Order: sequence, then C-alpha cells, then structure tokens
Amino acid sequence: MYTLPKIERFNQDVLSKYHIYNSVFITLPFDSIDNTGVLLPLFTETCETGFKKQETPKEIFDFFSNKFLNNASETEKIDLMFRFIQYIERQIVLFDAIEDAAFPEVNNMEGRGSLRDIKEKSDAKEKDDELIEFLENFNVRTVLTAHPTQFYPGPVLGIINDLTEAIRLNDLLKIKQLLAQLGKTPFIQNEKPNPYDEAVSLIWYLENVFYATSGEIVHYLQKNILQGNAIQNQLIKLGFWPGGDRDGNPFVTTEITLKVAERLRTSILKCYYIEMRNLKRKLTFSGVDTLVAELEHKLYRSVFYSKGEIYITLEELLTQLNLIRDIIIEKHQSLYLDELEAFLVKINLFGFHFATLDIRQNSKIHDAVFKDVVNHYLNSGSSIFPSNYFELSESEKLVVLSKVRGELNPSDFEDEITRSTLESVQAIKTIQENNGEFGANRYIISNNESALNVMETFAMIRLNNWENPTVDIIPLFESVDDLQNAHEIMEQLYTNPEYSKHLQARGNKQTIMLGFSDGTKDGGYLMANWSIYQAKIALTEISRKYGIKAIFFDGRGGPPARGGGKTHKFYASLGPKIENNEIQITVQGQTISSNFGTLDSCRYNIENLLSAGVTNQVFSKEKNELSTEETAILTQLADLGYDKYLSFKNHPKFIPYLEKMSTLKYYSKTNIGSRPSKRSKSESLDFADLRAIPFVGSWSQLKQNVPGFFGVGSALRHFEETNQWDKVHDLYHNSLFFKTLLENSMMSLAKSFLPLTAYMKNDPEFGEFWQIIYDEFSETKRLLLKIAGHKTLMENYPDGIASIQVRERIVLPLLTIQQYALLRINELNKENNSNEELIKVYEKIVTRSLFGNTNASRNSA
Repeated sequence: MYTLPKIERFNQDVLSKYHIYNSVFITLPFDSIDNTGVLLPLFTETCETGFKKQETPKEIFDFFSNKFLNNASETEKIDLMFRFIQYIERQIVLFDAIEDAAFPEVNNMEGRGSLRDIKEKSDAKEKDDELIEFLENFNVRTVLTAHPTQFYPGPVLGIINDLTEAIRLNDLLKIKQLLAQLGKTPFIQNEKPNPYDEAVSLIWYLENVFYATSGEIVHYLQKNILQGNAIQNQLIKLGFWPGGDRDGNPFVTTEITLKVAERLRTSILKCYYIEMRNLKRKLTFSGVDTLVAELEHKLYRSVFYSKGEIYITLEELLTQLNLIRDIIIEKHQSLYLDELEAFLVKINLFGFHFATLDIRQNSKIHDAVFKDVVNHYLNSGSSIFPSNYFELSESEKLVVLSKVRGELNPSDFEDEITRSTLESVQAIKTIQENNGEFGANRYIISNNESALNVMETFAMIRLNNWENPTVDIIPLFESVDDLQNAHEIMEQLYTNPEYSKHLQARGNKQTIMLGFSDGTKDGGYLMANWSIYQAKIALTEISRKYGIKAIFFDGRGGPPARGGGKTHKFYASLGPKIENNEIQITVQGQTISSNFGTLDSCRYNIENLLSAGVTNQVFSKEKNELSTEETAILTQLADLGYDKYLSFKNHPKFIPYLEKMSTLKYYSKTNIGSRPSKRSKSESLDFADLRAIPFVGSWSQLKQNVPGFFGVGSALRHFEETNQWDKVHDLYHNSLFFKTLLENSMMSLAKSFLPLTAYMKNDPEFGEFWQIIYDEFSETKRLLLKIAGHKTLMENYPDGIASIQVRERIVLPLLTIQQYALLRINELNKENNSNEELIKVYEKIVTRSLFGNTNASRNSA
C-alpha cells in the first residue's frame, strides 16, 4: 500500500479529526447559557464575510449582534465576547492535541533528516569513518529558556498531554471527558509565576520527553553506526535558563538559582530511580540482584529522603553499573544487556545535573556592579586597583583586569544588584560542588559591546577567590553594530595573555552567543540574519587564527522574525567558513511544546538538527559556500533592507503606533512569566529597553508580522528595477541559506492578515503609517512569489500552510473581538466623561485575547 502525500495525511489525520471532535466540543453545555457553541461558527462566518467586504471589526461585530443577539445590551455583548474567547482558547488546545497525536503519521519519522536516513546515506557514500569521527566531536545543545510566550498553565498542559494520547488511541469516551474537563479548567493564572515555578514547568519536559528521546537517539547511534561501542562524546546536551537568567528579571535571586539547581538534580535522580526500579524486575540473577537492589535503595534515598543530601556519587553509580554489565556478559549470556546499556547512555548524557543552568546578566548591570566593586577596593585602601582606574583607557583597563585577584564578600555591599551579582558567581561554585561542573559552568553577558565587558566579568569571577574558574564566559552580541565588531572584540580577548591562558584551560574553546531577536528589532530581518552570518564567518576566521575553536550559540525565538522557522535548514547551509562543531539554540515558549512537547516531535527535531550537522560537515562540505559575487549580492540586499527598515523605525509614528494601536502595553498585564516586559522601570517607552518578545508579539497580534518581512520587498524590487533580477533569482535557487531565509519570511507573510487592520488606513493620525506597512507587505509577497515561482505562499509546504490556515480561521473571531475592544477603548477615552470601569472591562478583553492568538500561532513571539 502506497503512503499518501503529506497534505493528504494531514487532511486525514488532523483536519478531519478536528472537525469531528470540535463538533463534539462546541455542543458540550459548559454554562447556563449553552448557545455559545452554536453562535461561534456563525460569528466566524460573519468575520470571514465581513473582511472580504472590507468592513471594520466594529462593523462586523455590530452586524452579528443585530442579526443574532436580539437587542442585546453592551453587558450581554461583552459577556458573549468573553465566552467566545474561552471557547476559542479551547479549540486551539484541541487542534494542538490532534496535531501532536498525528505527528508521526503526518511526518515521515524515518525519512529525510532522520537517523536512518543518515545511516543509509553514509553507507551509500562510504562515509562511515567520517560519520563516526563527526559523532565523536559534534554536539547539539537545546537550551530551554524562561521567555514568557507559553500561555498554558500546568493543568492545561496536562490535559493536552492526556488528550493527545486519547486521540492517538481514538478513545471517544475519554476524549469527551477531557474536552468537558478542558471546558471547566481555568486558562488564567491569577498570579505571575516566579522563576522557580517556570523552572518546574519546564523540568516536566526534561523528565517526560528529553530524557527518553535523547537516550534513545544516542543508543541507536551506538548500536547501528558505532558497532556497539560507546560514544565518548556528550552528543546531546541540555541547557536551562529559568532561575539563572537575571537579565532584566529582578525576581531571580541566589536562593532561586540554588533551588532550581537542586530541583534539576533531584529530577534526574528520580528518572534514574524509576529506570533502576524497572531494571530490578529483569536483573534478578545471581551476583547481580544484590548490586541492583543496593543502587535502587541509594537512589531512592537520594530522591525522597535527601533534603539536599546525596547517598550515591555519579562515579559510584557508573562503577557499579559497569560492574553489573561485566557480570551479565561473563556469566549470564548478556541477558538484558541492551536495556542496561541504554541506561548507561542516559547517565553519561545527564550526569547529576540533567541540564546546565546558565547564568545571564546584562553588560550595563555589570558596568554598575564593577564600578561599585572598584570603589569598594579604593575606599578600603587596597592596591588591587590603581587609584586612577576610572581614568584609564580601555586597553589599560584590560591589563589591570587580567591581573586582579581577591576574595569579595557580597554582604559588604549595600547595593542589592551588586550583592546578588557577586552571589551568582558563588552560586556557580556551589552548584558545581553538588551537581558536577556541568551543573552550571556558563556565564552569559547579554548586550556585550566590548572586550571590557568580558574582562570585567572574568575579573569579577576571579575576585570571588576563584583563581582558575571552571566557567565559560559567553559574550552575547545582539545589535547590528556589535555583530559587525564582534571579531575585533574577540581578537582583543584572544591576545590577552591571562584570558588566553583561561581558554587553554577550557580546551581552547570559546562559546559566542548571537542574538537573532534583538538583531531583528535593531536592524530588520535581512540585515539581522546577514549580519549574524557574516559575524560567524569573521569570528570563525579570527578564532582559527589563534587556535581557538569557536562555538556559536544562537539566541533564537519562535517566529522567523526572531530566528525561528526551518532552523535545521540554516545549519545545513553554513558551509566550511563557519565553525559548526556544535549547534546551540535557545528554545522557548510555545516552541518548546510544539517542537519538543512529545516524544515524536522531540525525536524528529533533534534528529533534524543532528542531520543538519552531518549534511554540512560530512556529506556536502563545499557545496554551501557562497561565492564572492553571491556574498556581494547578499550584502547589497541586507543594506537595502536595512535602509528601508531604519526609515520605518525612525518614522515619528513608529513608537506611538505601537503604544496606541497595538497590544504592546497589555503584555505586562498577562500573568505568564516572571520577567517584566521591558528592562528599565521608566514609564515612557524606550525602544532600546523594549524586549523582543512583546515587540514581535505585538506585530503578531495585529497580524502584520512586520519584523519578519519589512525591507525584504524593497530590497528585491531594487534588483527587479535595475534589470538584475537574474542575480537574486539564481542566488535563491543556488544558496540554501538565502532560500531558507526567504522561505521563513514567506511564513511571516502567511501568518499575516492585513484586512484585520485595514480600517486604520482611514485613521487621521496613523493612516499613512499603516499604508507604509501594507505597501511593503504587498511588494514583499509579490516578489517572494516571483522568485520562488509560486502562485501562493508556502505552496511547497502544503501541510504547513494548511495547518496555518486552520489555526488562523480558529483565531479570526478572537482577533476581531480584540480589535473591536481596542476600538471601543479609543472611543471611550475620547468621551468627555469616559467610563473608566467599562474601559477596564475592554482592556481585560484585549489581554485575554492575547492568550489564544499567541498559542494558536505556536511561534508568534
């Protein structure tokens, strides 16, 4: 029997099931007024028809109200809006669960990008030795972050998980029960979670998804490619930010950091205990059973009775298990050896740390902290710093910083930020003592602008009585200027004798983080991506010059505007001029649940990242290298897009538009994350302090997705108008990097819906500004279709566009309600005696509608 095309599998296993189960859901009586489920499809149809007629959201809702609500009062209309929002939120959950359940049917788990595909290509091309060498040196590190774009509270995530399983089994009774439960379970958190709450919710994915999947992947490779030999390399690494990411988050304290690290250790030991208990049922033979029972007992005590105390060391656990392994081989015909080796793989991957807790702080905070530290020493009469330190040039300061040593006491400082920043270094020490070095051995400096930022951090660590710190200091380059200067900054560090000595002790490896999110916010889509690409080439070249292995850590968000989209294609396209021995990416918000939320999706996406590395380094080393002419074309495109984006960003209505016409200010009112929506505490909106998530998310709520396309159309049009179209056309079809860049921009366009805000073109203040967005959207769409040779967006990803279209249709009534509420707020604010209570109600509608739209898009922020 032939396998159906992907779109047909989607229609059969996702779309058809959604229509069936949704019809069950909307007929369930959740409250005393049970006609909500009847009215919602009618409202959806009214919205679709109304936008085709170019009606405003207010006209659409008023028409619906007049036709179906029988002279309803404003209070009754508002009540219905809230009920619609509640239904739509749950419809999205249902669709998520159905897609998750159908993942292995819709996606070919053994096809391109899979481990099986890697092995078959390796066999066919006789590259087995090269592949083994690659596996012994390559790493994939997925870093789970606390960035607040996941709106589902814990109980709802639990329902999604159960619903996914029930749908997979076609258990209709269970599905109906879970849908009823879903209808009665609150989606709103009354209080903001603290960083520890965020950590606990993400550790669920480590325990229930990453633990099993990562182990299975490495075990498969050992058995099928390394002929049963153990991989010495830690092929898959997990990173963790909740509890360690202090940048702009005043709620991350030293106590929280230590508490999260302890929870990570307890969680991995719990996983080991459960697996050990299962092995105990099988390893029942003489000479083995007592050893197994002893290990199970020690793990049990470490998990359930420890209060921080561990009754077994990692070394002891591995020694005992290897002893058991030897006995099984020698005396028991290798019975259950495969299961034991699968367990050993996981212990080698996760140690007692599970995931590495990264510490992150902003360079501007470090500047203030370091000033406090220097003044402390100067005021105490110490000679560690010269009295004229603040008057020294940058190069002179670097010399001083490379030589300082000391033993700071955080409690000597009155300033809370100074105290907590110094404590964070001591927390790293404590975590390493309890969880091993991998428990916390990375310090990230966001907004890194100079070598001084890195050396201040290096000095601060050594001033904590840590002569040879087992910590990697990672600069994060974000703005366009910083990305372009990054290689010069790193050369200053590589030529500093003390820092060079530190790198030597760390294996001559330097991790460098590059921020897609803030890069796009700063320079627009094309310039951000091209600046990062070029920065990687320059950083690779300078690192190789000094014998340093550069490791790139990409700060990616969910949508293309923040480095998301088809990321594995980017890594497959890098070519030999960019160091690619590790793929390190941040994963956040809905991207965690959508890409790594189930065993199938997690396996699929990790295998794709591994495959991207194999493709780039083993199968096509020279293929992806850009020629001099192609580099020049991309540079020109980026410059043209940058100029267009800058003129847009500098438009006098840019900030007012976001403040008055978008949902930007409502992000701070959602209890979804512990972080504030901007870094500073000032009342006025400072673009530099605005976080990328609310920035990109606000454009997404407007269904304009500006950061994912603005400037692309103008850049391409230049080549069309100057009779150079063949240059960009050939580049698109020859360069996987450029093709992936534009395909991801197409995804941003596909998730846009300009008719929603078309009423703004008649606004006396913002009409012209809206028209600028519309014109660039139209031009980008026209030229992307032209360069790809397509009639519709994403037509080469039929299942992808089908999923987007279903989600957009589900969420259309919610967006209409959101815009209606924003319009009513503006109307009420203009009245002489504005009704403050009514304004608050409509503001609540806007805030509530953020949830469903963000969750529906799965990578909208």
